[in-house]
Amino acid sequence: MLTAIVHIDCDAARIPEAAAQIAEIDGVSEVYSVTGEVDLIALVRVREHETLADVIADHVSKVPGVLRTQTYIAFRAYSRHDLEQAFALGLED
Repeated sequence: MLTAIVHIDCDAARIPEAAAQIAEIDGVSEVYSVTGEVDLIALVRVREHETLADVIADHVSKVPGVLRTQTYIAFRAYSRHDLEQAFALGLED
């Protein structure tokens, strides 16, 4: 599974509509409205690199109100939540 973190700049008047439309795209698991230098952050999870390109370049970037995107590909995930689940299963030392 490939995970991409996509920073999205939007037309300020279209942020809620753009976020809702992006959230409906296959492969987009979550969309957050955030503070800081970008307006939205989307998490994209797909199985193949080609699909990642389709989701971001062909769909996310073409949503009305999206001005630009910047994509970060995750190499490895570190999650406290995952560790807590492992301990709950009795995998602790």
